[in-house]
Parts: sequence; C-alpha cells; structure tokens
Amino acid sequence: MWRRVTSLSPVISTSKSTSFDQAASGFKIWRSSFSTETPTMVKDATTSFKERNPFITFVLGGPGSGKGTQCQKIVETFGFKHLSAGELLRREIESNSENWSQMLNTIKEGRIVPSEVTVRLIQQEMESSDNNKFLIDGFPRTEENRIAFEQLIGLEPNVVLFFDCSEEEMVKRVLNRNQGRVDDNIDTVKKRLKVFEILNLPVIDYYSKRGKLRKIDAVGTEDEIFEKVRPIFSACAGK
Repeated sequence: MWRRVTSLSPVISTSKSTSFDQAASGFKIWRSSFSTETPTMVKDATTSFKERNPFITFVLGGPGSGKGTQCQKIVETFGFKHLSAGELLRREIESNSENWSQMLNTIKEGRIVPSEVTVRLIQQEMESSDNNKFLIDGFPRTEENRIAFEQLIGLEPNVVLFFDCSEEEMVKRVLNRNQGRVDDNIDTVKKRLKVFEILNLPVIDYYSKRGKLRKIDAVGTEDEIFEKVRPIFSACAGK
C-alpha cells in the first residue's frame, strides 16, 4: 500500500499551498469558539482530565479498512467510548451552517481540516464523558494532528491500532457500502486513499518506533478480524 508514497508527493504539496489554506480560512469562527474560555480554565480542565489517567487508543486505517466496524465490537466487548473524528466534524457541520459548505468540500476531497478544530472537538467529548477508556477513530491523520493532540491535551495514546488493507479491497468496500455519505464515490474515495497514504505513514512510523503500534491484517470476516484485535485489549485493558 505504501509503495506509491513518493510518486504521490506532488499531491500534498499542491494541497498545502492552495487548497489547505483556502479550506482553513473557513474555520476561523470555530477556532474562536474553542477559545472562549480563559487559559486558566482550559488548563484546569485539561489537568483534571489527565489526573483521571484515561486509556486512549488511536484507531488508524484507510477508508474501507473496516476500523469503524471493529470499533463497535471493541465498544461492545471492552466498554470503550467511541469517538469518530469524522463524525464529530460532520456534527459540527450541521451545527454551524454558515461555514457548512467549506467544511463539506474539505471532507469530500479528502483534505485535512485544521488540527486545532479536530483536537478541541475530541477534547470536549473526552472531558465531558464519564467513561475513562476512549477509542479515537480516524485520528491522527497527520503528524500535525499528532503534535496538536499531545500539545493541547498533554497526553499520548496508550495503544495505536492500524488496520492494514489493500487499496483494491478498500475501494471495493467503500463503494459497496450504502450509508448515504456524500464522500463515497469512486473519485473521492481514490483522493481520500491518496491523502491517507501520504499523510499517515509518518504517524504510523512514529508510533511503531514508540512501541505503541498494533498492526491488524484487516482481511477476512468481521469476526475473524476481531479475533486479531481481541488479544490486544484483553492484555492492555485488563479484560
């Protein structure tokens, strides 16, 4: 899957110089909304959350890798709170109609929204939850995401799951599923796979070197794949 990273490098440089900046301008209102609290209040809330010693799992995998389905099984079996970065952003779209079109276009084209927006949405969900075990699905997508999470929240994940699947299989799965999502068509799926391929490799390499990465062969039935996942949480989550 990673063999085409070098050849695709112009894609990301173009996005960074034009599309990324254009998309980011649409999030100024959201950025300001996350900064309404005083620095002391934000610091106190973050410190309190860190003192809870939460168990945090990042869940990575390309579109169609089956990570969402496996997250549901982990929740049912091990009692985690599931947070989907994509769903949090889509919910934010619905509640902020003024900037809806710009964020929607960003998601459709597989581009990345500003890291602070995503991290603050995740932070709000975790701090307001009674649960202390979190699956953060589809995050971090970039090194910028990873660094923003560590700096703003002050924590690292306990475990990073990576669902590894061939591009051909992921495209087939995404096109076959019928969830009514606007970003599920052949062109946008391929764009999303290219962006994922380019941006996620440094994140995966980083956590592999940190000894936190757990790579899952995401081929097989849902139950077969979950049997590969189960031992990780049986050992790490005390079940």
